Parts: sequence; C-alpha cells; structure tokens
Amino acid sequence: MSALDELRADLATVADLERAGAVLDWDQETQMPPGGVEDRANQLATVGRLSHELFTSDRIGELLERAGEEVAGQPYESFEASLVRVTKREWEQATRLPAELVENIARAGAEARPDWLRARQESDWSIFAPRMERTVEFSLALAEAHGWTASPYDALIERSEPGLSTRFLEGLFGELKEAIVPMVRAIAARPEAAPDEVLDRDFDPELQLGISLAVVQELGYDLERGRLDKSAHPFCVSLGAGDVRITTRVKRNIRDSCLFSTIHESGHGMYDQGIPKILDRSPLWGGASSGVHESQSRFWENLVCRSRAFWIYFFPRLAKVFPAQLADQTAESFFRANNRVRPSYIRVDADEVTYNLHVLMRFEIEKQLIEGSLAVGDVPEAWNQALDQYLGLAPTGALTGPLQDIHWVQAPLGGFVGYALGNLIGAQLLERVRVDVPEFDSLLAVGSFGPLLEWLHREVHAHGRKFTPDELTERASGGPIRSDAWIRYARVKFGEIYGLDW
Repeated sequence: MSALDELRADLATVADLERAGAVLDWDQETQMPPGGVEDRANQLATVGRLSHELFTSDRIGELLERAGEEVAGQPYESFEASLVRVTKREWEQATRLPAELVENIARAGAEARPDWLRARQESDWSIFAPRMERTVEFSLALAEAHGWTASPYDALIERSEPGLSTRFLEGLFGELKEAIVPMVRAIAARPEAAPDEVLDRDFDPELQLGISLAVVQELGYDLERGRLDKSAHPFCVSLGAGDVRITTRVKRNIRDSCLFSTIHESGHGMYDQGIPKILDRSPLWGGASSGVHESQSRFWENLVCRSRAFWIYFFPRLAKVFPAQLADQTAESFFRANNRVRPSYIRVDADEVTYNLHVLMRFEIEKQLIEGSLAVGDVPEAWNQALDQYLGLAPTGALTGPLQDIHWVQAPLGGFVGYALGNLIGAQLLERVRVDVPEFDSLLAVGSFGPLLEWLHREVHAHGRKFTPDELTERASGGPIRSDAWIRYARVKFGEIYGLDW
C-alpha cells in the first residue's frame, strides 16, 4: 500500500469513532432516559479520547510526511493534495491538545446538558453558571494549547473558521451593525406594512410536523439517507454519507416556526448529503466551516423559503392543510407576515434583519469571557446591556436570555460567529446563483428546486472541506467573505416590503 492508502485507512477508523460519538450525542438529545447521563458522559469521554489518541499518533504524522511526498505536484484542489493538506492542518492542531483535555471536554459537555435543561426550566442562570465556568476554562485551555498572538479568541476562531481572525470579524461585524441599526429604526416606524398576528393562531402540531417534512423532501432532503425527530434545540447530525439526521421543535402557534426550523436543518442536511462519496470517512468529509455550513441552512430558510416567489407556490398548499387559520390570508400577506422585522429576545426566531445583531451580542460576550474582562456570574447583566445596545429591548430573564442556546454547554466557545458568516456567504452565493440561474425566482414560484440544489452541489457541497471558508467563497461567488452582498439584499427586500428608499 502507498502511504496515502495507509493514511486513508487510519483516518477512516478515526472517522468511525467520531461518528460513533455523534450517534451517542444524537441519542442523548432525542431518546436517552434522564438516568443515562453519567453512563453517556463516560462513553463520550472514552470515544473522544480514543479517536483523539489515534488521530494524533506518531504513525499519522509519519504517514502525512510520506504521503506529502507522494502527492507533491498534484493540483491544489485534487482529492489527494487536499487530503494531505487539510489532514496536516487538523493533525497539527490536534497534537497540541492533551488527550486528557479532549476526554474531559467530552465528559463535561454530557454532564452539563441536564443542568442546562434544569436551569432553563427554572430560568435561573446560577444553576448553569458552574458548568459555564468549565466551558470557559476548557476553551482557554484549548486556546493556550493551540497558541495565539493577538487574542486567545483567535485560536477558537481558527478552529471553527480556518483563516479568519477576531480582528477581521470585528471589522466585518462593525459594517453590519452600521447598516442594520438605522435599518431597524426606519422599519420600526412602519409596522403596518407587515402585520403578523396570523402567526399566533392555533396550528395543530402534528399537521405542522407533517407539512414541514413534506416541504424539506421537496427541497431535496433525502429521507432514504435521513430522518426527522424532535429535540429541545433543533440540530443536524451526520453519522455518515448515508445517515444525515435532522431534528426540529414544534409549538401550537407558528411564530416559533416548526416549518422554518425544519427547513433550516434540512439545509445542513442537504449539504452533507451532497458531499461526494470519495471524501467519506476522511477529514475532507463535512462542511468547509461552521459559517459555510450555516450559509446553506440560512440560504434555504431565508433566501428561498422566506421569498415572495416561494410563497406564491407554497401558500395554496399550506392553506389546504390549515383552511380555518389562513382563510383571511393571501400568498402576499403571509409572505409579509413571515418577514416582519421586529426586535425579539430569541435568536432562532429572529427576523433576517435583526438576526445578525443576536450573533454580535454573543460574539462580544464570548470574547470578553475569554479575554478575562467579564466574569461568568455577570453574563446575565452583560446580556441585558447588549439587548438594549443592539436591539433596544428591556432586560429579560435567563430563559429567554443567556440560557436560550445549547452552545455554551460544551467547549470551545467561538462557534456563534458562523451564524452571521453564513448569512453573508449565503447572500454572496445568491448573487452568483442569479447570474448562473437567471430564471431562479420563476423556478421557485412553480416549486422547481432541483436547479438550485444542483448548483449548490456543484459549487459548494462537492468540495467538502477541501478549502478554507474564504477560498470556497471566492471560488463559488467570485470574491472573499464580505458584508456588502447581504446589505444590498436586505435593503432591496425590506425596502420593498416597508416602502423605504435607503
């Protein structure tokens, strides 16, 4: 066997262990009885430690060196050159982390979940605060092991968004804030343009689940290689090329929309289902970064399914499922209701315009926690200050404040930035789609989603993790990650809805 073949075989074993851990995670979120927490924490810790030890072994390092010589001269984008390049980057990062730290992080995450749920039930940050202390402690340990120069937060950003930095994100987010805040103020003066009371009517949860599943199948989510379950916080988990699962949540109204949550997660699912089989069981299988992955979920949720063209197609079908609730609605009125801009407390239910401000809040709080300028006990106060600064909202309780997201249950911090990056990358991709598929809107209006999914498969999904976020965005859209495409998109769409000329 060549060194490359040996490397692939060993990496496949690592991938199998990691996916076994993902199955355990999925089960804990959807099926596991409450009494299984301690056992599950031990199982996840063991699987995490074993996969880390195998991946960081001297043997992998030696195979990387030999394989590097074998692929010398191969094109940068080739499978062989990319496998060695990306694996080497991941290996160098992982070898800096002690196996004990990896094991402790996995165990702490499993142990923290029930405390997070209990803290949510009682809306009491102090219940979860000790677990959050551990998340910050482990995040700092990861940053120190990884190494950094300007800020320890840089090390965490590099882990989730290779090639990007805290300083770059501060500049990018500053541009967003400068554009969004006056946009929100102008829109607030015209609430009559998008009445949304219909979202608070009673919609049978089982019917919501059924129509949501039907929609994502139409979009392209393959149930032969996936399934839909319910969980406290919607997510997507990829257990292999043939097993990409999504979850959702449902209430009796549709303001906290089961439909859009399911569509969002199906965007993640279609990304992973679209990655070529050749990349499977290797570090190349998966999304280029959390931000690129989020570009796919937000693309389908917002750029497709919150568009006027989509509701021209889909509203008549929804009205047949809920005739009484939607008797006084039209495709246009329902499109406007689902695009109402109004500052709110919950990130996952935020409108497109204010959503990025929720991410900016979390970015600032995480950065302060990591850099030591904010104590965990003071997070609720910092949260309420940010609510006022970014969204103009009054103080809130912990349930609708810092306990609303599951992300702080486990280290590392730094993942929230991907949500805003996903919005920006998605808007850049949309501009390119409109060039390459000029009939885009007319296709949506008749429920033809195949050409869009084929474009995304070809330009984004087919590359897996071969490229960094900036490299992939450049290849697919013609430019690096930036804010101007999203700002143009938001000004056009919401300027038209609210009758505003920016």
